[in-house]
Amino acid sequence: MVSLRTLPVAFRALFSSFLILIGVGYLMALTYMYAVVIQPHEQMGEGLVAGIGDQYYGQPNGKTLIESALMGPMSDKASAADRDAILQWVHDGASVDGYAKVAPLFAADCAGCHMADAQSIPPLTSYAAVEVVAKSDTGTSFADLAEVSHIHLFGISIIFLLTGAIFAFSETAIWLRLTLVVVPYLTILADIGSWWLTKYVDPAVFAYVVVGGGACMGLALAAQILIGLWEMWIARHKASHTQ
Repeated sequence: MVSLRTLPVAFRALFSSFLILIGVGYLMALTYMYAVVIQPHEQMGEGLVAGIGDQYYGQPNGKTLIESALMGPMSDKASAADRDAILQWVHDGASVDGYAKVAPLFAADCAGCHMADAQSIPPLTSYAAVEVVAKSDTGTSFADLAEVSHIHLFGISIIFLLTGAIFAFSETAIWLRLTLVVVPYLTILADIGSWWLTKYVDPAVFAYVVVGGGACMGLALAAQILIGLWEMWIARHKASHTQ
């Protein structure tokens, strides 16, 4: 019977290199997600689930980002008078003509953190920058959600086809092999499907499913990689010394 432990060294080296690089790639994906999705919302005073809800669903009742921030986690960063003046400007249409009146307020209350070269949070030092967060935030658009979904469905499915094919040759119990081969595809559907449900059904509920699906996907991938590497090198080495 062919198994990971009995493969020739060239195949073990090939499969190991692939599994290690896939693992590193997944860690880079998590790093990117943290920098682009999680960290900006953390700096706005929001947790992971709330940030995911905002990412896909947007702000309740079409609120603007700046309105939600000033009425929520950033409410203590500006005086009541400054906050009311900024919100009034936003409600009046956030025109470029009226920006001159609120520009000093942004400079005094916001620019200390939201500077021109801010990377993970929106800069608030010019009308062009402020205009972006002064528009109604409706979350990820249908077109963008469809684009990201099909890319992830194709890409992640192929990754798990390859890692699962390698893991299927392990000598673990058959129930564990079947579980770790099938579960990743269920988590893909749960994760990506919940993007749509967060957007169009209920962000308060399905944002948790996004987190849970992504966590289970990562754990399944880690198990496939680590068990595969263990069997190809460590378990094989131990077995050869006991014979």
